[in-house]
Amino acid sequence: MKDFKEKLKKILDDQEQLIARTNIPCVHPSGWYTRYKHPVLTAAHIPPEWRFDFNRDRNPYFLERFGFNAVFNAGAIQLNGKYIMIARVEGNDRKSFFAIAESDNGVDGFRFRERPVIMPEWGEPATNVYDMRLTLHEDGWIYGVFCVERKDPGAEPGDLSSAIASAGIARTKDLDNWERLPDLISRSQQRNVVLHPEFVDRKYAFYTRPQDGFIEAGNGGGIGWALVSDITNAEIVDEHIINKRHYHTIKEVKNGEGPAPIRTGRGWLHLAHGVRACASGLRYVLYLYITALHEPWKVIAEPGGYFMAPVEEERIGDVSNVLFCNGWIRGKDDTVYIYYASSDSRMHVATSSVEVLLDYCFNTPHDGLDSGSSVRSINNIIDRNRESR
Repeated sequence: MKDFKEKLKKILDDQEQLIARTNIPCVHPSGWYTRYKHPVLTAAHIPPEWRFDFNRDRNPYFLERFGFNAVFNAGAIQLNGKYIMIARVEGNDRKSFFAIAESDNGVDGFRFRERPVIMPEWGEPATNVYDMRLTLHEDGWIYGVFCVERKDPGAEPGDLSSAIASAGIARTKDLDNWERLPDLISRSQQRNVVLHPEFVDRKYAFYTRPQDGFIEAGNGGGIGWALVSDITNAEIVDEHIINKRHYHTIKEVKNGEGPAPIRTGRGWLHLAHGVRACASGLRYVLYLYITALHEPWKVIAEPGGYFMAPVEEERIGDVSNVLFCNGWIRGKDDTVYIYYASSDSRMHVATSSVEVLLDYCFNTPHDGLDSGSSVRSINNIIDRNRESR
């Protein structure tokens, strides 16, 4: 009995120490953002009550009954004074679900709520759900748009990996009670769909990512734009690409919208991910772009290259060399909290400001798509520096 109680006490104490740990800011040399030393959510943050049976008769060796592999790809929102992430939690069984963690300051102290989210099903039950984007829409609802994965019914016998992806839609007023709406109807598979925060021409607007297959973008040209009249029966009829893929860039394989864009006085601020192939596999990085305030489908600024890329321990995990973001929060003082996952394993936070991000977007040279253009951009900076001496 003493050994059982000691094990229970230790695991509870260890988690409290983890949650109470103060995070340490690390300013990036670029000045674009400040990373923080410690991940803000990991599998170790999962409540022990989800993992262990605390009854000695049922669990005499105090063994973990349900194992967890990772916590990553979290949507984010500020609500009732709390910084909130709705994270993708993956068990050892490879199934993902959603769980909500809250913090008072946005950079540390994140604690999961008592239970994971109970997400109602729609249609055929999903094998897997993940990567929710949260949007507080002007219609008064908080919408969650997420990937719904099901086995491909047309797969050949013995093919246990072919899947079909669609965009699930749910809404809530309090993050506790969720109303599930029909999945988005689309001619192509959709894995990165984001709801725009405002009506456009009295319609709901979606950023999409049409794909030929579950993994490969194929002919899907980049980040799309589509209007929907009725979100309770959402169907994409007309879709066009607003942020294209390009050869030999950070987004030559595919790209996708991250969280819902932030409204600023100079346009809509977007965070997205770009994917390229390299010798070690696919490399995911984050980049920014801006669309016009009254024409959110029109790109007016896009810096060349990536904004953030995986470094040090961020490069290591279940799917290495990956940064992915589907959640950020604009604080009252215009601080921007960027919640990003590394290598499909853990959640981090970086902070910046609306002013700095706008300056970065409008004043960083765009990608000229060839080496000569890069050299000319560098020489322009050198020339301006010499002129100002």
